[in-house]
Amino acid sequence: MSSDTDVSLSSYDDDQGSKLIRKAREAPFVPIGMAGFAAMVAYGLYKWKGTGNTKVSVHQIHRRVAAQCFVVGAMALGMGYSMYQEFWAKPKP
Repeated sequence: MSSDTDVSLSSYDDDQGSKLIRKAREAPFVPIGMAGFAAMVAYGLYKWKGTGNTKVSVHQIHRRVAAQCFVVGAMALGMGYSMYQEFWAKPKP
């Protein structure tokens, strides 16, 4: 059997926690977006009981839009950060 068809098992040795930490170091804004999304969902669930006279669906739409803003904002910041690292922070040869 040739060596280039062998599958390296080193990627399978990582458990889920270490894989998450490694991915968070590679893209630091992804966990920030995930935390913002989770916080907005938790806030929406907390505020659900005190909706008053307005419909619950209106509050759900507002919370969904806010959670999406956290995620899209984190993606945009992450992309800007990676562009900065790639083009401006790197010394030119």
